[in-house]
Amino acid sequence: MTDRRTAGAALLLALLAGCAERSAPDEVLLVGAKIFTADTTAPWAEALLIRGERIAAVGDRPSVEAAASAGARRIDLGGRTVVPGFNDAHDHVSTALSGVSFAVVPDPLPDPPFESVADSLAALVARVEPGTWLRTTVGSRVLEDPMARRLMLDRVAPNHPVELRAWTGHGTILNSAGLRELGLSLAEPDPLGGGFERDASGALTGLLEEYAGYNAWKPSFGADAAAILAAFRARSEEVLPWGITSVQDMMTGMPPQLVASLLDSLDLDVRLRLIRMPGTSPEGRILEPWQALPTRDDSWVSVSGTKWVLDGTPVERLAVMRRPYSDRPGWHGRLNFESDTLRRILEDALAADEQPLLHAVGDSTIALALRLMGELAPDSVWQRLRPRIEHGEGLEPDLIPLARRLGVVVVQNPSHLALGPEAALRYGPERMPVLQPLASLLGAGIPVALGSDGPLNPFLNLMLAVLHPDNPSEALSMEQAVRAYTLGSAFAEHREHEKGALTVGRLADLAVLSQDIFSAPPPSLPGTTSVLTVVGGRARFDPQGLWEGGAAR
Repeated sequence: MTDRRTAGAALLLALLAGCAERSAPDEVLLVGAKIFTADTTAPWAEALLIRGERIAAVGDRPSVEAAASAGARRIDLGGRTVVPGFNDAHDHVSTALSGVSFAVVPDPLPDPPFESVADSLAALVARVEPGTWLRTTVGSRVLEDPMARRLMLDRVAPNHPVELRAWTGHGTILNSAGLRELGLSLAEPDPLGGGFERDASGALTGLLEEYAGYNAWKPSFGADAAAILAAFRARSEEVLPWGITSVQDMMTGMPPQLVASLLDSLDLDVRLRLIRMPGTSPEGRILEPWQALPTRDDSWVSVSGTKWVLDGTPVERLAVMRRPYSDRPGWHGRLNFESDTLRRILEDALAADEQPLLHAVGDSTIALALRLMGELAPDSVWQRLRPRIEHGEGLEPDLIPLARRLGVVVVQNPSHLALGPEAALRYGPERMPVLQPLASLLGAGIPVALGSDGPLNPFLNLMLAVLHPDNPSEALSMEQAVRAYTLGSAFAEHREHEKGALTVGRLADLAVLSQDIFSAPPPSLPGTTSVLTVVGGRARFDPQGLWEGGAAR
């Protein structure tokens, strides 16, 4: 009897030990790697240990191996480069639009004339069923062409709704059928923050600018729950092969009430931050629907901040400049909101104790925003909230000290740094050396984050950041650019203590790259991919089987 009791007790202890071992967090040891940690005090490492969803050790190989348990899985990366997962600080996720998108022939033309657009549209009209939306992307040549308006589009496509949308996102041209589809009459009043171009009789020409365009599209975006879920899941799948592990989404068109009901159903493989983006009406800002989407603090799906578009871009000459545009004497741009409305926007942020995100491109717009911040609250309050300036091309040297005192974070999109001759035409050669700052911002102590707001490929964006084609003196080093795309973006969403760097205690979000981006020639960077993307200590993208191929030690 005693022997049986002893044997039973031993069996029970063994079972308990086995359960404890199975319930312990998995350990994965990455060795044979060139690891960029993004930590300025120790930017490089040889090995990294993941325990559960977090980083347990990082540093030289012997010390990290010593920290690993006997059962840790070892993955030898064969000298590959590892970086923190990229955090796209400025993305726009939208549901698929109905209809047919067409390319302008001959293609590609970065800024096609209206004649080419009309020819391509006419060819499409002949073979597409009437009533189908027809859409293409255009540049400033079409926006500025008085012929590229509703009446001429009606001649080419009388029975199809047509949309010509500026590639900048600032400006849309519709034909009569398109206006009707969106519920817009020819006498539609201008909303706050935007306007409709009108002919001599006061009727809409079809050109919608700023909030007139944003508002028009909101009812047609994401009206279906399945479409919204599909859009977010598609974005998750799209970005993982590039090593993007976090996405900060400006909610341009998705209905907040519906999105709020889906937050627990998203189940994504990347981390998602949703940023409110209210619309307007002729009576004012439309804030009530967004009360259904309160702040949510979650490491996978969070909700925080509100974005307002204060001006346009230099492409359509709507960014507001202190000196006139070089190619349009006397024209300074147009502010979307007068100072009293901007003051209320900032007061709302203070009352809600939340981060304001301000699309502000022109130096005059930025100067106004900074002045109002300084009048409304002490520097320490703004430093805690971390107000974001999205883009900030016009943050000129005289404005930098105040921006730093107020704790401003600048979120730049590298594709904006390659406007080429168009930028020189708008700004003039004398202003170019101080515009689109990056390196000087970091040198002044202003945090910089990077996001796409266009091409999602982070390696294309890194190439543009380290070259800065429009203003090479403001180019970043690759270490600075990667840090801005990871730790800088985490700082821009108040999560730098959780992610953005490969240090002990942070979430294990990382990417193993197909080439060493720190030594590769810049032209080759856009071809880089992730060969292993890990989010929360789990492989979310592993086309070569590196993760599962790791053997226990």
